[in-house]
Amino acid sequence: MIRPITEDDIPQLFELILDLAEDHHQQMWVTSCPENLISAYRNGKFGAIIAIEEGVPIGYLSYTWNFSIWSGEEFMNLDDLYVVPDYRSKGIGEQLMKEAQRQCQLRNVKRMRWEVQTDNYKAIQFYQRLGATMYNKGIFRWTW
Repeated sequence: MIRPITEDDIPQLFELILDLAEDHHQQMWVTSCPENLISAYRNGKFGAIIAIEEGVPIGYLSYTWNFSIWSGEEFMNLDDLYVVPDYRSKGIGEQLMKEAQRQCQLRNVKRMRWEVQTDNYKAIQFYQRLGATMYNKGIFRWTW
């Protein structure tokens, strides 16, 4: 089953976030906690879609809404797409992306945008199969 999350899903969502961070050897970057995510969710700061099989979460897609001053239009900024390794290559990622597209259509939003690590060839191929186009832009982070 693929569906938008509810507040009750956030503890399980957080476990999947930790799994994704571990997969990419980036656990040190996860400084959030379930309580922080619950507060952010309640305040409309992010949304997510969860994949569940037999009551067990097997993947998620998280996103925020943003606005482009160039196009004058809102867009979905996809934050994470993650599927548990045992469930990969079974169409779960595509189902999550299609539900994200449906969420966009409900808001009359016509564009999604996201980042991908340039050495994540499987993800790049997956996105290209969906019809997405990769732009050559660098990502900067300024932290204080």
